[in-house]
Amino acid sequence: MAKSSLYGRRIHIAGSIVADPAIAGAAEVKSAQELVAALVKVLIKRGANFVVPVDAEPVRPADGLPICFDWIVWKSLFDNLAVRPADVPGPLAIAVQHYKSEDQIPSAYVELWDKLRSGPHVAIENAAHWNMASKRMEAQARAGDILITLGGTEGVLYLANLYHAAGKPVIPLDLPLCPETTGSRRLYAFGLTSSQTTRLFRTAGDQDAHAWLNRIRFPARQAIPDRVEQLVDLLEALEPPRAFAVRLLNPKLPEFAAVEAHFETVVKPIIEDELGYRLTVIDGQQAYDHARIDEEIFAKLHKSSVVLADLSGVRPNCFLELGYALGRGHPTMVMAQEGTPLPFDITTLSGLLWTDSDTLAARREAFRTHWQAIRNRPPLVSAEPLIS
Repeated sequence: MAKSSLYGRRIHIAGSIVADPAIAGAAEVKSAQELVAALVKVLIKRGANFVVPVDAEPVRPADGLPICFDWIVWKSLFDNLAVRPADVPGPLAIAVQHYKSEDQIPSAYVELWDKLRSGPHVAIENAAHWNMASKRMEAQARAGDILITLGGTEGVLYLANLYHAAGKPVIPLDLPLCPETTGSRRLYAFGLTSSQTTRLFRTAGDQDAHAWLNRIRFPARQAIPDRVEQLVDLLEALEPPRAFAVRLLNPKLPEFAAVEAHFETVVKPIIEDELGYRLTVIDGQQAYDHARIDEEIFAKLHKSSVVLADLSGVRPNCFLELGYALGRGHPTMVMAQEGTPLPFDITTLSGLLWTDSDTLAARREAFRTHWQAIRNRPPLVSAEPLIS
């Protein structure tokens, strides 16, 4: 069986139910809870990872139902550890918490949490001493790859904007858990305008994102397993995260043939087939989303997940795009053909110097090794706040 496109990708399920039972009835809330638990189980089997907050569990005054879904996610993760494939990269869950979190964990989940946090399945990300929802959401959005929303209010909209700004997909569900004018339902209505759907998410190949959005509208009569199946099918159909290529593209220059061969035989097979990214090259041969090629380049560079900058040929545009990537704080791999005359401040970035005289196997292994060494390298300039 082919490996799922969700293998190792971090899913973030976020939202809440409105306090008024007249808007979100008990039956609708129970259905949403069952959907979340069942979805998590299927995603674990597919090799997905998760981003989950750790916090208190507020309940609705009217009926005592939990407002959020976070501890349903944690319980489903715990209950289904046995079905997770053995070789999935990374921890099963990134737990985002603040300094008061440990004291606010619901008593019903303390034992579950202690077992998870003491094992290899959970990595804890602390939002420093900020007991602020916005700071925790920023940490969640940095860690997550895909956002799925249901219910919610301004917090869901804020999270969606964070994911969108980073070029990450947002999948809104139109479940009756909040008013139609806010939260996930507002996002869903926004995406129903066909020209806006691709601002929420893009699908691979010739699949239609707008058609997919209509497929996950989920009428009340639709059974939970069918809803989960359609939602997972959409997640599998999403366009992979983008790896933007900064490289020599002029075939008239002497270094072009070697650079082209390096990307076709080394970079592309590893980035796409092994790591699950989509290599993006803007060379004028693709359909544009924007009116000008410079806008196309920087819009896609801005919302890429990683950047692969090859400076062979010492082209000024490549240095400009590399500078943008470094300023943006993207994970950036700097490369050049051995012998390329690089400026001093580029050589200090510890890039990969490759040569086409090595065997293909050796070149690929050097690329893998260097990527693992620099993929989590901090940005050039710290973005630390004045006080935390």
